[in-house]
Amino acid sequence: MRVIGIDPGLRNMGWGIIESVGSRLTHVANGTCKSDGKADLSERLLSLYDQLNDVFQTYQPDAAAVEQTFVNKDAVATLKLGQARGIALLVPAQAGLRVGEYLPNAVKKAVVGVGHADKKQIGHMVGVYLPGVKVHGPDAADALAIAICHAHHCQSANHLSRAVMKAGA
Repeated sequence: MRVIGIDPGLRNMGWGIIESVGSRLTHVANGTCKSDGKADLSERLLSLYDQLNDVFQTYQPDAAAVEQTFVNKDAVATLKLGQARGIALLVPAQAGLRVGEYLPNAVKKAVVGVGHADKKQIGHMVGVYLPGVKVHGPDAADALAIAICHAHHCQSANHLSRAVMKAGA
């Protein structure tokens, strides 16, 4: 299964793609979609959409996961982040994928083991899960962590599903 993780952002939208075969994870690609902070909001959103769509066309993931937005004190910034998150949800949906959504603390707990890990710890653990990976910035590292979290979640769900089917047989 090829999984894309997306870390939504209006200026920098991180993405990371891994392949999951059983419990084995391998790195495919990662990067950041960037928008011009001086451009109109609509132009920035269109640019992010086009860039993320190109990633989907190039790598054709089978599954997608996006980090959930938390509300902060700056309502305008939260709203703009929500609009960028809409792009992060729209592109996989257009590709016919269901999108897993994870709170930041759930991603950190799945990858690092604690829910309040910092970016340095996340980057380190992404390197442990994906040996030899060259991560293209902290947003891409977060996106790879989201993909790893989703792969673990899917693997656990598959184990549970098989156990339920076996118990019913």
